[in-house]
Amino acid sequence: MNDLQTPLFTREPTDLNPARSSSPSPHAGFEKLIARAAQGEPVPFAIIWPCEEHALAGPLLAAQHGIITPVLIGDTETIRKVAQVGGHDISACRIVDAPTASAAVTAAVALVHSGDVEGITKGSLHSDVFMRGLVSAEAGLRTSRRMSQAFIIAPPFYPDLVFVTDSAVNIFPDLETKRDIVQNAIDMHIGLGLGTPRVAIVSAVEEINPKIPGTVDAAALCKMAERGQITAGIVDGPLAMDNAIDPEAARIKRIVSPVAGHAQILVAPDLESGNMLAKSLIFMAHADSAGVVMGAKVPILLTSRADSVQARLASAAIGALYARHLKTGLSDH
Repeated sequence: MNDLQTPLFTREPTDLNPARSSSPSPHAGFEKLIARAAQGEPVPFAIIWPCEEHALAGPLLAAQHGIITPVLIGDTETIRKVAQVGGHDISACRIVDAPTASAAVTAAVALVHSGDVEGITKGSLHSDVFMRGLVSAEAGLRTSRRMSQAFIIAPPFYPDLVFVTDSAVNIFPDLETKRDIVQNAIDMHIGLGLGTPRVAIVSAVEEINPKIPGTVDAAALCKMAERGQITAGIVDGPLAMDNAIDPEAARIKRIVSPVAGHAQILVAPDLESGNMLAKSLIFMAHADSAGVVMGAKVPILLTSRADSVQARLASAAIGALYARHLKTGLSDH
């Protein structure tokens, strides 16, 4: 089961998590991304099916900050009603009418190919409908790389932003797919102006154990990085979660590595572990997050109705910054 597959999770939380609503002060990493994104020209983004308050308010907020220019795609009457109820002015927004969520996805793909938009954002449609229409070969958004997803997370207890990948697209990635997952995340980290990343291939243990396939893959990925099959990142693994992010745990276990204790990208062995790791950080550590699909011709943003205001702005900032990066032709997609 190595083929690109529809995300397993199709439902978002229906209510804001009260614990997260009282989360600590905004993470400096997200604040810097938002500030940088607001300095450039707004990037046109297709907002697919913004037919609920959270799906419309986020892009409009990003537009107010000069980060994106939203193109609203969905049922026109519903969009206008949502805007009226929420007190939002959408008079300056282009609206592309689409009778259904799947039709809105198709319309967004067409706008990418025509050059009218440079990124795509998920609105209030189900994730499976959203992703199915974007990852298919017929959509024409694939590149030479396998698409993969990352949560970009701002843990209140950690100095760096943390990428957790893949958490939503590739269910049981083989070694070749994992190579693309790693390279996609490295390219995103660099494209956001965050510098050369420290990449931890995480597992349950930090030693190679043939009975745990993820540890063997981790060793192979490190050798691929050494031989230039993965570029521009510092890769190490297998590393257990504790010694990947905690310097003291790495010291106690005598792991000497530029990555151990200071990882910025956490590569999970499969989708289930990646998704649980990311959701644990988001909902138990009260971390803001942004979800992005990489390896496509344009950035694809996965938003949640539970996102905080800063997370919504950060998601748009990540999309805008990476879209500008891709437009320069610096990526090897």
